[in-house]
Amino acid sequence: MSATAEIAAESAAVLTFLDPPPGLGHLDRFALTPLDEGGQLFTLRSVEAPETRLFLLDPEPFFPDYHPRLAQETLSRLGLNGEEQPATVLVVVHPATEEHPHTANLLAPVVINPATATAVQTVLEGDDWPLRAPLSAA
Repeated sequence: MSATAEIAAESAAVLTFLDPPPGLGHLDRFALTPLDEGGQLFTLRSVEAPETRLFLLDPEPFFPDYHPRLAQETLSRLGLNGEEQPATVLVVVHPATEEHPHTANLLAPVVINPATATAVQTVLEGDDWPLRAPLSAA
């Protein structure tokens, strides 16, 4: 079971975003629920507005070279030091359409402090990660 799946399996699987995710107005509390036994795909459903749902995934199986450099400010806001307290990183999945395959947003990952269940969605600076990376198994 992945570290993220362990977070989601705990009774307190509600994440509190320090700032609402972009485009979601005032919504800042989300239930993180695994959709598979391996802990790779998750739903992130708003506690305040349950009809609002995002899909997240663990990027490692699909993007093994994805190692984003998280800003120290982001880690500090979450109460993480980056080494002793590793962050959990998930990426938002964009559903497929007839014209486009499933994609993942590698530019703006969701960063989670597993110990406090706090999170932020941050835009990475200084790296050239795509906003819509085609999703395929590595």
